Amino acid sequence: MPRQPTLVGNVVLMVIDIQKGAFLDGDGGIPHMPGYTENMTRARQVIDAAHDMDVPVIFFQEIHRRDRIDYGRELDGSEGIHCMEGDPGTPVAAVEMDMRETDYFVHKRRYSVFFGTETEILLKGLKAETLILIGGMTDVCVHYSFVDGHQHDYYCRVVADSVGGTSPEAHQASLNAMEYLQAGAVLSTEDIVAALRGKNQAAA
Repeated sequence: MPRQPTLVGNVVLMVIDIQKGAFLDGDGGIPHMPGYTENMTRARQVIDAAHDMDVPVIFFQEIHRRDRIDYGRELDGSEGIHCMEGDPGTPVAAVEMDMRETDYFVHKRRYSVFFGTETEILLKGLKAETLILIGGMTDVCVHYSFVDGHQHDYYCRVVADSVGGTSPEAHQASLNAMEYLQAGAVLSTEDIVAALRGKNQAAA
């Protein structure tokens, strides 16, 4: 199949789990690859471009109850207790990412932004066609959200240097897997910002 355009139709930016823990010492129960905080900081450039271009932004927050009833099988693998209600690292990094009252906000109890959330209702209301994904973790929440978006027939784009994984190897493997599903899906921050600004100019 021919490679699709970078941005098709209505675009929505999905800010996945950029939470306070990204900017605190410690791993918060989940390992982080070197440069993780730098990638989360860089993601602000994509958010700024989306705000400037009037592209809808949805912030997602993974959060779990203190009695642990909603973790399910999440603790069966490599992850420890993470994103628990009341912990300092759990809130969205609203100041660092310039989260605004006009942005949308969704809690999630599982990795994918689509599982057990109102995401599909929001995307239908926004008439979304292209989803841009930034945040963490590349090989967990970002990857599974990308796959679900793909299976819902959205054009999905992931910003390679504005996401971060549990390790460099896992980060790259997931980027490769996402590129396999949609050719041209993996882009740099510079490229996606240029595409957002270019789309807005073309529509003017």
